Amino acid sequence: MKSFLSIQDCSSEELKELLALSRDLKALYKNGKRDICLSGKVLAMLFEKASLRTRVSFQVAMVDLGGTAIYLKPEDIGIIGKREPAKDMARVFARYVDCIMVRTFSHETILELDQWSHEPIINALSDWSHPCQGMADILTIREHCGDLTGLKLAYIGDGNNVARSLAFACAKFNMQFVCASPTGYELDAETLDAANKTLPNCASQTHDPVEAVTAAQIVYTDTWTSMGQEEEKAKRVAEFAGFSVDEALMEKAPKDAKVMHCLPAYRGCEISDGVMESENSIVFDQAENRLHFQRALLKYLIAK
Repeated sequence: MKSFLSIQDCSSEELKELLALSRDLKALYKNGKRDICLSGKVLAMLFEKASLRTRVSFQVAMVDLGGTAIYLKPEDIGIIGKREPAKDMARVFARYVDCIMVRTFSHETILELDQWSHEPIINALSDWSHPCQGMADILTIREHCGDLTGLKLAYIGDGNNVARSLAFACAKFNMQFVCASPTGYELDAETLDAANKTLPNCASQTHDPVEAVTAAQIVYTDTWTSMGQEEEKAKRVAEFAGFSVDEALMEKAPKDAKVMHCLPAYRGCEISDGVMESENSIVFDQAENRLHFQRALLKYLIAK
């Protein structure tokens, strides 16, 4: 594996190795020990979209492993592909650093950077995929539910980049995935087809949240209005009525169903405060696991 761009690009074996390494390194650091395998290595963190968890978890992960992280925002380097071509930026960065992490809007930017960089590219979020989030989620589910085989994950909300990465992850780990969205916000057919080619009949779409959460071990939601969609907020809030993960919906799920949200959460919209703070919520465990997965990913890609 040269880069980490999408869960769909990786083999099940590679993903299982990353998951095992995440668990091992998490245990190591929880026991107060360190693995400084990236001493002398440098990670460039390119941000076109702001983030709390992505920036802090990657920077801490790199420091934990003995390396250095450089945070670069649009004001520092210009929008990727605007001030200078992405292919030029990729070749310059690859001569300065050992890995390039990118959080951007267009997935095409990620692909172009990877094409021209001889060093690893990490997709920390694009409009098409959020693979680091998806793998941290799988790590969290594994910790709380044990064996992943046959588990059902119900995603309630917009068929966005997070939903897509979860669909791919479920297919790779022998899980079932159902996406419940209002009309017009469904997960695209190409993603569902790709997931079902990996694991037949594992992924489906519905317009009924109750149908989705029935027999689901995991109930997952995300914001209805992602960064860059602010002008659509009022429209989206109206059209997503009935798709909130609240107490009424959770009554239709198994009593021990776990609740997940990739954050930031808008309480009272896609999730109620009561569900967010309930005993079934593992939201902050999954937020913590961003650090543990990304630590493993950096070691996997950079350590020689």
